Amino acid sequence: MPEIEVRIVTLEAMRVASTSGFGEQPELQAWNTLLTWAKDCGINLKERRFFGFNNPNPTPGSPNYGYEQWITVGPEEKSAEGIEIKEFPGGLYAVTRCEGLQHISDIWMQLAVWREDSHYQEAHHQWFEECFTPEAERLEDYVFDLYAPIAE
Repeated sequence: MPEIEVRIVTLEAMRVASTSGFGEQPELQAWNTLLTWAKDCGINLKERRFFGFNNPNPTPGSPNYGYEQWITVGPEEKSAEGIEIKEFPGGLYAVTRCEGLQHISDIWMQLAVWREDSHYQEAHHQWFEECFTPEAERLEDYVFDLYAPIAE
């Protein structure tokens, strides 16, 4: 696999609608709940950003884990059953692109190694996957930016 390109990004504070899934494929649960809510609200998906992350992380010996999915929202959007509105304060990140969902684990590992080898320190704000193709149907059509939290 080719060497990753990393850029340093300050992710600004944002207001998001959040939902979670839990099980062997929690991403699908979270995505389906969030996309259904967004469409029911008349939200134009092309005008929003989508972020996701494991919550809770997988544990050894269990196929189950959690995944939290976010969509950026304005002040007019309100919480609903299964949807919570949150304020994210932002932070500094090392970011790289991942094209094709089948590569995401390898790219995450490369980004973690890049951070360890860089002059940046590990930070403790949220890791993210930003999805640019929320309605892709094939694994190879998904495009993500992966965000590793860093500090100077």
